[in-house]
Amino acid sequence: MNNRTTTATRDPLSPAGIRAERRRIIESIRALRRLLRKRGAFEVADRRRLNREATERTRAEEAHAKALRRIEEDRTRREGSLRRDLDGLDGKREQREARALAVLRREFVDRRLRNTPLTVAELNGFGTGLIRDLAAHGIETAADFTKVTWERSPNGGNVLYIHRADGHRVHINGIGQGRSRPLMEWRQAALARAEARAPRTLPPDERHRITEIIEAERTRLHEELAASARATDAARAEAEQRHAETLERVAAAEREAARLADLRRAEFDAMAEQLLALQAELSAHMDRHGDAGRRIRRAQRRALRPVPVAASTATPTAAPTLSAIPSPRTPVDLTKKPAPEDRVSPGWLLPILYFAFTTVVGVGELADNTAPVGLMITSRLVALATTAELCRQWIPRLRRRTPGRMPSGIGWQTSGVFLGLAAAGMFVDEKSDVFGAACVVSVLAVLLFLAGTGLRIRPSDPVRPS
Repeated sequence: MNNRTTTATRDPLSPAGIRAERRRIIESIRALRRLLRKRGAFEVADRRRLNREATERTRAEEAHAKALRRIEEDRTRREGSLRRDLDGLDGKREQREARALAVLRREFVDRRLRNTPLTVAELNGFGTGLIRDLAAHGIETAADFTKVTWERSPNGGNVLYIHRADGHRVHINGIGQGRSRPLMEWRQAALARAEARAPRTLPPDERHRITEIIEAERTRLHEELAASARATDAARAEAEQRHAETLERVAAAEREAARLADLRRAEFDAMAEQLLALQAELSAHMDRHGDAGRRIRRAQRRALRPVPVAASTATPTAAPTLSAIPSPRTPVDLTKKPAPEDRVSPGWLLPILYFAFTTVVGVGELADNTAPVGLMITSRLVALATTAELCRQWIPRLRRRTPGRMPSGIGWQTSGVFLGLAAAGMFVDEKSDVFGAACVVSVLAVLLFLAGTGLRIRPSDPVRPS
């Protein structure tokens, strides 16, 4: 028996050999399909990579623009300050000349007052003794005192004080209100004569010195302006160099990632072509040898399912299947708001809430009705399963990155489950005679659920293998 089995297995024309060859082809197709299932995740990852690269390039451009803007702002601030200083040089020269003239006049007046001594001939009412007393207290010329004041003394009464130029004040016996007036008039006359003879213009050499200082300051400011322009150019050139290096690095990374993605995509394309060749081989084997048995019929049908075709490799006349993911060649904005027809309807929230409510309260248990224990458990399990399936299909399609429509047939299934639960509640209703209506509703629920299941299993527009 073992010899006959071995001979039959080795003979390719025997039924066992035909089944073995067909299983080999089917297993090869399964292995390739398992590998090709990774293409969807690869294409999504490649699309995200392209968006990351575009984001990185945008950030590099924004950083470069920000650096240039900061350099320009610094240049504008520095040059504005320097130009304001340049514009104020003329006024600064006038201020310097005014201060120098004021110092010159003050020194001249001070010299003239020091050259005006206190004498008996100049002051009426002052004798030699008072002149000596004034000299003893440091008052010998008109420059040695500034004013006289009447103040209260510690012993009571008013005392006349003479304020010296160094800030001290002295009291001299014999000088009262009568003698203080001619003393101050004599000083005011000496001060008026000195101010009248003081110079009113700067000497040429002093004016020339101030002009040289201002011109040196002007030259320095012009040099700082030129240095600021050179520094700005150097900073801009450095920023351009850094930007170019960043772009080159990003471009090199993009080229390498694109090369690896193309290699991976070529592998998937080669596997898809190999899968089509194996499907053609399986079809030819089926045509040549016919049916190989009931056990591998389902495996044959699954093996001959259409192959997902990427949009980049599909012909204009061939429409890709719903599972096909296009191969992106340009960055795709995953945050872009999808078209209204590509988004799932928010109205699906109503059946989700209904089935969630049914999971809690069950069917036929409202008011005074009491449902059997089996129906209580079964209805809750059915409502819970329906809620979970609807949430599983609806929630991902609300996201920006994975928008889409609900699968074909899920509406029919949802309607069938709803009518089935309604029919179950009608069967256990003890207060109304709706048995006939419950039967009709239950039959309709079964038909709707079966129709929706058929649409879920087999898409409406399958693509035949070529």
